[in-house]
Amino acid sequence: MPTPVAAQVGQTRDAALDLLKWLALLSMLLDHLRYVWPALYWLYVPGRLAFPLFCLAIAANLRRQPPGRPLPLRYLGLLLGFALLSEWPYRLLVPAPQTLNILPTLALGLLLAQALARPGGSPWPGLGALALALLGHPWLMFGAAGALLPAAFVQALHRPRRAWPWPVALCLLANYWPPLYADALEGDAFALAVVCSCALAPLVGIGLLQRQLRCSVAPVGRWAYGFYPGHFLALAGLREVLP
Repeated sequence: MPTPVAAQVGQTRDAALDLLKWLALLSMLLDHLRYVWPALYWLYVPGRLAFPLFCLAIAANLRRQPPGRPLPLRYLGLLLGFALLSEWPYRLLVPAPQTLNILPTLALGLLLAQALARPGGSPWPGLGALALALLGHPWLMFGAAGALLPAAFVQALHRPRRAWPWPVALCLLANYWPPLYADALEGDAFALAVVCSCALAPLVGIGLLQRQLRCSVAPVGRWAYGFYPGHFLALAGLREVLP
């Protein structure tokens, strides 16, 4: 899923940030291939990179905003609008989903991250988002911990040597599934790979953003909003035509 804040007009594009967004989109697509070819269940492991990288991109974009800039309502509106547009395609591909699609979680994450990144502003959007995340925890993909992850990344980018454990802990909590974690404790290779992927995803993303890439990377623009429901429809259609 795309990040809700675009680069500001006149700003130099950050190649590392664009690469981060491409990795998030690719890992999301790989993860969802499991619904077309169940034998590719192991793609669940690299798929655990997608959500943390999207959350990190939100934090990184907020950090690039000029001081005092208000909440980007246009992008919040895009997130909420595409959340509605994506729900039917999401349910078309994913059998018996137990949560909403990822965009409501990212929208709440944007509000919480903005409140932390701009502490001088009104506290009400952040407090309202926190209340909704806690109340809506059972219906949010990755739950309340997922909604808090972008805010944790804001802190980690501000104090990378001290605050990095917070996004790691929240990523593990957001992906917590008792049977899987029990299997990991018993030494199951697949479950251990999933847990390691969840723990390493924030560190990989933060490490990438700290690098100064000299190569050019194609920008991820607003087309990525349409890619989210579009890839659900494409994969669902592909599943129907395959023998």
